Amino acid sequence: MEVNRIRRYFAELVGTMILVFMGCGAAVVLGCDTDGGHLAVALAFGLSIVATAYVIGPISGCHINPAVSFGALLTKRIGFTDFIGYVVFQIVGAIIGAALLWGLVDVGNLVDLTGGGLGSNGVANAGGVAGALLVEVILTFIFVLTILGVTSDKTKGGVAGIVIGLTLAFVHIVGIPLTGTSVNPARSIGPAIFSDVSSSLPDLWVFIVAPLIGAAIAAAVFVGLYGWKKASGQEDA
Repeated sequence: MEVNRIRRYFAELVGTMILVFMGCGAAVVLGCDTDGGHLAVALAFGLSIVATAYVIGPISGCHINPAVSFGALLTKRIGFTDFIGYVVFQIVGAIIGAALLWGLVDVGNLVDLTGGGLGSNGVANAGGVAGALLVEVILTFIFVLTILGVTSDKTKGGVAGIVIGLTLAFVHIVGIPLTGTSVNPARSIGPAIFSDVSSSLPDLWVFIVAPLIGAAIAAAVFVGLYGWKKASGQEDA
């Protein structure tokens, strides 16, 4: 495996670790039911994207999300080998981020305002599995469609990180009260592994399947709107 490919995969690991630690960490220490907690957690996720986009974006594209990588695969921006590599390292990064957060809570005696959930996702507030699937598909569709749009035009490279970060924040504003907002299978896998909430692992499949479906719909819509050449990033707006 060439050095550049290893560097891309490692960048995805680091970026996903930061996203999970900071985003889910904000949920742990602030909670989402306290005054301003909901918005603060949404901003923490969004700002994590902004920060990492300008650090690892030039290396890997800063997907830090299997759903984003799936959208990139479907629009022919990356190949299957890179897709698998990205996803594996994203999941590892998410697990490391969640493990660090768990260490602070369990060893450092940090109060977890998510009730032991470490910011893990749930289906109860969305009316069950069907509701959670619908919420996550819609939110991921919006998020990935935005990413495909802003990154397909090289003239927007300077603001892409900000646009993507703000979009992640605003989908969290809607999604946090319903599912905790995943739109990212890796982000859900990491906290679920270390969560004390009994439903975290049984319901985890929802937050893997729904974001991938949302990403596939986003890719199909973007190709339908702009064609393959634009969708693959080979043509500027």
